[in-house]
Amino acid sequence: MPLRVRYHECDGQGIVFNAHYLAYVDMAMFEAEKALFGSHQEALAHGIDVVVAESTLRYRAPCRYDDELVVAVYLNHLGTTSLIVDFEITRDGHLCAEVKTRYVFVDPATLTKAAPPAAVREAYAAFQPAQAD
Repeated sequence: MPLRVRYHECDGQGIVFNAHYLAYVDMAMFEAEKALFGSHQEALAHGIDVVVAESTLRYRAPCRYDDELVVAVYLNHLGTTSLIVDFEITRDGHLCAEVKTRYVFVDPATLTKAAPPAAVREAYAAFQPAQAD
């Protein structure tokens, strides 16, 4: 997902404030969901949603106002009731930040943990890298 750093996302040091990197990966996850299901509403129509359980960030290089960034999304692990997604934020092909986020599948009505239906698992599994033998 391409994006351009906006002025208000930068701190007094002139670099992207750290919390905005989580917003960037959240936006990228919604784009991935859109690619998988057509829209967030279509994903919800399957009777499942995802919530963030944890995120870890590693900053590699600062991003600044008007930088053109790309947020790449990689499915790392698909479990029974959760998934782990890796994100790479790059500028001109150089790694600026890495984020690993664990999402938990939940029932959208109750927000309690729930295993996703087969169609949802299959949609996510299609984007999981092939395992080496």
